[in-house]
Amino acid sequence: MEFQIKSTASMEQITLDAVDLKLLDLLQDDAARSNQWLAEQVHVSPPTCLRRVRRLHECGLIERQVAIVQPDRLAAVQGHGLASIVEVSLDRQGAEWLDAFEARAVLEPSVQQCWRVSPGPDFVLVVHTHDMPAYLALAQRLFTGDANVRNVKAFFATKRAKLSTRVPIQSESQSLAPA
Repeated sequence: MEFQIKSTASMEQITLDAVDLKLLDLLQDDAARSNQWLAEQVHVSPPTCLRRVRRLHECGLIERQVAIVQPDRLAAVQGHGLASIVEVSLDRQGAEWLDAFEARAVLEPSVQQCWRVSPGPDFVLVVHTHDMPAYLALAQRLFTGDANVRNVKAFFATKRAKLSTRVPIQSESQSLAPA
């Protein structure tokens, strides 16, 4: 089964087939796998596989490739770490106010994720700082210093049970609606 998407690099339509979807699925497990291994898994030649993976990058389906660091092991070397999930409600929710807070939040290196949500708070942030004093400094910059921040509710993580960056990929046996 094939479906088309618009490329982010150009306005051309890009057709994805079962091989492309399988490559996306495999790369989500481990993007460091060799091109040879990937080609064998999807039953294409290595040059074809490499061309397809490059196209998936160029069209914007693969945003970037990263290493996922295990924070507990890093803490053993670097010292404590403090993970928190923070709900932020703004006083005024006009587009300009939401955009202004979002722009400041995404510039903070300690903010790993920034989500606009509804209903409830306006934003949910996933924050990782070195320790509580570093979190308090971040809170001062982002929340206390902004007169539009009405309410902040922070939840401090005691244990990470799961972390996944995987986006579910439909198999070819499922129907795929064009984007």
